[in-house]
Amino acid sequence: MLSTALLFLGSAFAAQQASTPVYTYKVVKTYPHDPNAFTQGLIFLDGFLYEGTGLNGRSGLRKVNLETGKVLQQKPIEEQYFGEGITDWGNELVQITWQNGVGFVYDRATFQRKKQFKYGGEGWGITHDSTRLIMSDGSPVLRFLDPVTQAETGRIVVLDGRRPIANLNELEYVNGEIWANVWQTFRIARISPQTGQVLGWIDFSGIMKESTDVDVMNGIAYDAKRDRLFVTGKLWPKIFEVKIVPR
Repeated sequence: MLSTALLFLGSAFAAQQASTPVYTYKVVKTYPHDPNAFTQGLIFLDGFLYEGTGLNGRSGLRKVNLETGKVLQQKPIEEQYFGEGITDWGNELVQITWQNGVGFVYDRATFQRKKQFKYGGEGWGITHDSTRLIMSDGSPVLRFLDPVTQAETGRIVVLDGRRPIANLNELEYVNGEIWANVWQTFRIARISPQTGQVLGWIDFSGIMKESTDVDVMNGIAYDAKRDRLFVTGKLWPKIFEVKIVPR
């Protein structure tokens, strides 16, 4: 009886997992990207890309021309910091770091650092909805932060059915959903900010198959005004504008 019950539960769990929709992509256009940029955060704002880069001694903040890949403005951060995700809030940019427990707030126009803040654990990705900053730390947990004080205000656990999804990395808020790169995969999870449930997966397998001199996929930027989605990765020579389609 026990083995039958376990088999039933296992089958039900597998069916629940299989019910999560999986999407694929169509490349609309490609753009040049600095192959030396260890991309950790990416946003599109007012016609430009803003990018946060990682690695000690190479971390920083950049404003980039999408069409040409030219870096128009940049600010390095101190060598002891390993830069991670970035997001915007009003006229400011927010950047977190990996294992330092420190984040920075910059004036978006000048890149002048206005303040820094602290948090426990690691920092991986960060985005925002209309009222909160949303931060990942490599675990299945997403944290909500007050956008003014950066104090933590809540958490959710990200689940696909009942399975926790770890390694949540770079984040983007897209049409009411949190989209998250899953580290060391070519998959993006579409997450409900209310429940933490994975609403769907986007499979980007094959998007960089022609190159072996790249690191993992990491970088999602959404142009809400023109409904354009951009993806890239660490040390990738290209940024891809994509459309999401059923698989």
